[in-house]
Amino acid sequence: MDIDKRPVIAAVDDEAMILHTVAETLEADYRVRPFTSGATALRYLSDNPADLILLDYHLPEMSGFDFLRKFRQRPEMADVPVIFLTGSFGGEAEALELGAVDFIHKPVTPKVLLLRIRHQLELRQHRRNLQKMAADKTLILDDMIGKLRQREEIILNILAHMTDLRDHDTGNHIERTTGFVRIMVAHLLDCPRDGYELTRFQADDIINAAKLHDLGKVALPDDILRNKGCLSQEEFAVVRTHPVHAEKVLDLFIRHMDDPFLNTAREIARAHHERWDGTGYPNGLKEREIPLSARIVAVADVYDAITTQRPYKEAFPHETAMRMIMENSGKHFDPYLTEVFVEHGEDVSRIARGIVDNGRWLVFE
Repeated sequence: MDIDKRPVIAAVDDEAMILHTVAETLEADYRVRPFTSGATALRYLSDNPADLILLDYHLPEMSGFDFLRKFRQRPEMADVPVIFLTGSFGGEAEALELGAVDFIHKPVTPKVLLLRIRHQLELRQHRRNLQKMAADKTLILDDMIGKLRQREEIILNILAHMTDLRDHDTGNHIERTTGFVRIMVAHLLDCPRDGYELTRFQADDIINAAKLHDLGKVALPDDILRNKGCLSQEEFAVVRTHPVHAEKVLDLFIRHMDDPFLNTAREIARAHHERWDGTGYPNGLKEREIPLSARIVAVADVYDAITTQRPYKEAFPHETAMRMIMENSGKHFDPYLTEVFVEHGEDVSRIARGIVDNGRWLVFE
């Protein structure tokens, strides 16, 4: 086992006298590996590390430039400093472009040689220290960001769950609806189509913001929201105000931070009851006037309403719900998004039936 910790200097020069001078000058502080040809040096360096290269320009078989080009092709050699040992050959600019860091003119002055090498090795170690510090700080930052994202997700889920509990007995409507939305968004990412393009960030925002689609219901009176029977026209008119209430709540936060997620949440909360044919509420928007995010949530929300039991209705089976969704394509729903939803009917049904794997909804796997 080699316990000599001195840096390794590979010296490549076809003049034996130069190599002897280099070795004699450096032997007290460095391990010198002398080579009289570039090819021999490259073979050695393919299996053995070096901390710095001293390189002559005029070499047999290949020039110093040729050696440097081949040497720099190896990623592990990218930060090894290369110093040219030269006469006045006029190739300094090209050498620097190829990655040389310094030049020492012949005849070699020992003190200059020692100082130049020490300077380059100190610079290399300094760069490595900075890279390690940056990598360590990146790991810490990534960990902090991960924890913040977990915290944000937990807070978002708590808010969504509490909102859902005001309108449903179990709070699972949000979980199922988000699962349906995730299926549709994944399809749009995997199968891009004009007018339905999404970035990964937009997709994540839609999935998470879908959890807040009924946020406005926190402003509705309990006697209406928890009514076990059919609502009167006046009571239903009150229910129809919940998108506007949600928009007002989200606007309060958007004033302080114009964030893409909050804007997506506002789009969905405001427009998920709009209809493709313009007969929805609260603004009677139609077709692509309705934000894509809201059109996605509209399909998922209605499907879940059809397939779950309510005080005033029984749950319809998956097949019936799918037929009703298809019958309303181009009326209530975006025709293309209807196709996407139906295409993934099996996955939708699994979520609707509450099939889980290790306690998690399969769609989230």
